[in-house]
Amino acid sequence: MPSETSKLPIYMQTSEWLIREVSSGRLIEGEKLPPEREMAAELGIAVGTLRKALKDLESKGFVERLQGSGNYIRHNPSGAGIYAFFRLELLEGGGAPSANTLSVERLKKPQDLPKFGGSQHAHRIRRIRLLSDLPAATEEIWLDGSWAKEIRRSELSDALYYYYQKSLGLLINRVEDKVGVSALPGWSASEIGCATGDLVGFVERWSRAADGEIVEYSRTWFNPERARYVARIK
Repeated sequence: MPSETSKLPIYMQTSEWLIREVSSGRLIEGEKLPPEREMAAELGIAVGTLRKALKDLESKGFVERLQGSGNYIRHNPSGAGIYAFFRLELLEGGGAPSANTLSVERLKKPQDLPKFGGSQHAHRIRRIRLLSDLPAATEEIWLDGSWAKEIRRSELSDALYYYYQKSLGLLINRVEDKVGVSALPGWSASEIGCATGDLVGFVERWSRAADGEIVEYSRTWFNPERARYVARIK
């Protein structure tokens, strides 16, 4: 912390990292966080930045700030960060997500894609997904072309659903994942620690907007020696 590759503000990176630490069980209900100056020094961030992150966590129900006593973890099953639908974690749990975008193109939907959205075109986004700056997965995301005429690579956030909501007015509120194994495609970067054709973890995802329409389809290949897919049922 903070990630060298993330485009998110540092306070938001800090907030999201702590939410994932709570969700993974690495921080437990009632646990007292270190004093703010000590914690900021450990994370390599300014005290003011940490306080902004803690305020964000407090508003989401993940931290209780007691005057004169300190900051305490609260597990909020109904609370959600911008990575609420993100399911990859480091083998030991958690991991701050970030991404390196390889390419963004508007293309006619290829025939091998399942049917989604109302446009014949889609924006194809290819990226490397990192967990605490460790390259762990490669992603190919297809967003239905009706949501934007153009998507600039420089404008994308590490959290695409956050970008969709803030820049396109698109709220993703439900997803369906199918998890299995698949061969790593040839376009994928070798930096995730696997070679083209290796069998790796594989996730297909269908993402729905508030009206129930499927607006995005994605494929993720991940190195099982670096990451795992985690879904918690509460």
